[in-house]
Amino acid sequence: MRSATYDHFGKPTEVLSIGDRPTPEPKANEVRVKTVLASIHNHDLLTIRGQYGFKPKMPAIGGSEAVGIIDAVGSEVKNLKVGQRVAAASVQATWAEYFVAVEDMVFPMPDSLDDEMAAQLIAMPLSALMLLEFLDLQSGQWVIQNAANGAVGKSLAMLAAARGVKTINVVRSSDAIAELEAIGVKNNINTEEDNWRDQVKSIIGDDKISAAVDSVGGEDSGNLLSLLGHGGTFAVFGAMSGKPMMLNPTDMIFKQATLKGFWGSKLSQEMSVENKQRLVDELIDRAVSGQLKLPTEATFDLADILKAVDGKMQSDKKGKVLLKT
Repeated sequence: MRSATYDHFGKPTEVLSIGDRPTPEPKANEVRVKTVLASIHNHDLLTIRGQYGFKPKMPAIGGSEAVGIIDAVGSEVKNLKVGQRVAAASVQATWAEYFVAVEDMVFPMPDSLDDEMAAQLIAMPLSALMLLEFLDLQSGQWVIQNAANGAVGKSLAMLAAARGVKTINVVRSSDAIAELEAIGVKNNINTEEDNWRDQVKSIIGDDKISAAVDSVGGEDSGNLLSLLGHGGTFAVFGAMSGKPMMLNPTDMIFKQATLKGFWGSKLSQEMSVENKQRLVDELIDRAVSGQLKLPTEATFDLADILKAVDGKMQSDKKGKVLLKT
């Protein structure tokens, strides 16, 4: 089968190539899926660079999420069958014509969702939904997040609104503000404006911010912490700046803040099937109703993998880049 492979860690455009690999056979508790569309996530690119928490054995096939059609099932698979259209995330080697996944990581997709939506429905939106529950956020409470125009940031803002949780969405440019407004996200703040912290305080009024989600690191971490309310939770989701977090200990102490690390893929793998199905059902409902919008930037044939993972394409995107097999 065709697959996007690499045999050592490095820059994706330099180490990836299209190779011919054996079609995988499902184990007893696995299904094999014929890939229709696969997503390209930031964590996929970090994995290829060797900078992610998971390091595959070499040679490896890229990718961790896709939608496709089941074409084989293991002997112990009970709830899935050949011919079903399914989506899977937090799996491995989806940038290929076929991939295998444990039954518990695979979810049937309704006809009401198109392939472009189904291909990106689980990984980032599920992380956002798990994050809302990880932070124990209730209707009426406030959460502030930076990098809000990223895939998880957008999903978090939309899913929070659907649950009645209010968001402050921090970005770094007027273009990013427009990107959020285009999908109906409100309370967006541009840090290029000198009075952006005052804008945040004006929006929340006498309320307090119950939680903060930091995806950037560096000084941005401290800026978020300074706005967190007393007794709030500060979740570390990512480190896009590549810099260590700079947190004022005074804020940590006198706000009595709780600092927690969040790794969605790990939580997803450890979550019970029933609980995960509950969250996936909510994602499907939100997507079908239009409360969750997942734009696609571009779709590339698998043969054009180097164009798809190019740095400019990935940095300029306003939606998910997909691979077609």
